[in-house]
Amino acid sequence: MSVTAPLVNTRRTVAVTVGNITIGGTAPVVVQSMTNTDTADVEATTRQVMALAQAGSELVRITVNNIEAARAVPMIAERLQQARLEIPLVGDFHFNGHKLLAEVPECAAALAKYRINPGNVGRGKKRDTQFADMIETACAYDKPVRIGVNWGSLDQALVTRLMDENAECSEPKDAQEVIHDIMVTSALESATQAESIGLARDHIILSAKLSGVQDLISVYRELAARSDCALHLGLTEAGMGSRGIVASSAALAVLLQEGIGDTIRISLTPEPGGDRTREVQVAQELLQSMELRHFTPAVIACPGCGRTTSHYFQQLAQDIQAHLRDSMPAWRRQYPGVEELSVAVMGCVVNGPGESKHADIGISLPGTGEQPVAPVYVDGKKTVTLKGETIAADFQKIVDDYVRQRYGQ
Repeated sequence: MSVTAPLVNTRRTVAVTVGNITIGGTAPVVVQSMTNTDTADVEATTRQVMALAQAGSELVRITVNNIEAARAVPMIAERLQQARLEIPLVGDFHFNGHKLLAEVPECAAALAKYRINPGNVGRGKKRDTQFADMIETACAYDKPVRIGVNWGSLDQALVTRLMDENAECSEPKDAQEVIHDIMVTSALESATQAESIGLARDHIILSAKLSGVQDLISVYRELAARSDCALHLGLTEAGMGSRGIVASSAALAVLLQEGIGDTIRISLTPEPGGDRTREVQVAQELLQSMELRHFTPAVIACPGCGRTTSHYFQQLAQDIQAHLRDSMPAWRRQYPGVEELSVAVMGCVVNGPGESKHADIGISLPGTGEQPVAPVYVDGKKTVTLKGETIAADFQKIVDDYVRQRYGQ
């Protein structure tokens, strides 16, 4: 039985430079996120941008919805620069972006990219004029633009036009198919309009976000077939917790496997008071699970069964995973390649030794009724057997020593 390998960079897209990041072309899939603070609150927004960057977000989008937010953008950018944090800021504009960019040129200059929703630029004749104003500003400041269509805010003039055209067909499509056509047409026509104004193709990223998994897959397949622009993937309004994680992963994994998608965001609704960085971790775990990128060492752990009535191995797996993730900001600089490390924490003798041998480092903890010892395997060979009350601390030290010895300069 053959296994289909992930399709990496099989779709030829135009590379777009956003600050110090490349999206599209032969670049790896980029992880991005978005703040949920009031952008006018410089301190809170800067703090959250830094947290998202620390978690691994390579771009961070911020809301620019009023004059106070626009004036805050250059101050946020300055604070990030003072902290020596190179993280491109993307400005999210709706309804009044043309005015804000014109009235606060410092905001236009400080942002690394603009996000424009064709459905929320303006109505009637104002739509084209206001869209053109924003594109001309992007050209003046040499900024790339994401033209981001969302099915919750479609261009109503376009909706009316395509619905009318469909109604006149001898075999009209159903409403869902027409919505898909509207999404794709809105993105492509807006990109063509932006190019006619003067925005280069290598300054355009497209997205067409929906909240249905099959809808998203269908629209992006069509968009990818009809455009060589870099594509941003994301299931909009994915939801909370496991629902949002599963739905986003189900949609994005299919597209990424087909080579569609140059940058992604997991749009999770955080729990009340929850950590915004969770969406970054999920995006990284998705890409790492598909072997498209590596961000942090992988912890392989069994699910547990009647042989593992003790929770000890579960706690150790959790503690080791947290330790590896917490160590990565420093390790990434000190130990190049450490993100590809694999660590196994197994709960009994059934698969424990075998899985431990396959990992770079593995420990097989005793299951119910087994001898209270834990053999450790390094590079496939048993090196030591741990026992007593310090197994967890001893194993963490073995992991740390292995990292220094294998990945140290």
